[in-house]
Amino acid sequence: MAVIEVSCVCCSSTDVVRNGKSITEEQRYRCCAIHCGKTVQLFHRYTACEKGVRERMVDMALNGSGVRDTARVLSVGVSTVINTLKKKQSI
Repeated sequence: MAVIEVSCVCCSSTDVVRNGKSITEEQRYRCCAIHCGKTVQLFHRYTACEKGVRERMVDMALNGSGVRDTARVLSVGVSTVINTLKKKQSI
């Protein structure tokens, strides 16, 4: 039997339990720390949900890449790139 070490993304706690499955049948985990309670998913079907992709979108835009070029390189939708850049602009 394989053991997967899962830790919370927010608080780095290893006190995590299984918490059902997503729509795409990927296993979800819930942090049992008192102050946290966030849910974590190890694998995502959609690339834009993975860690660091949104930061890469902003970096590519700052370096002069177009919206369509960014979407093609990162394998995400054009509307996802536009919405991410709109959100990052206001921060």
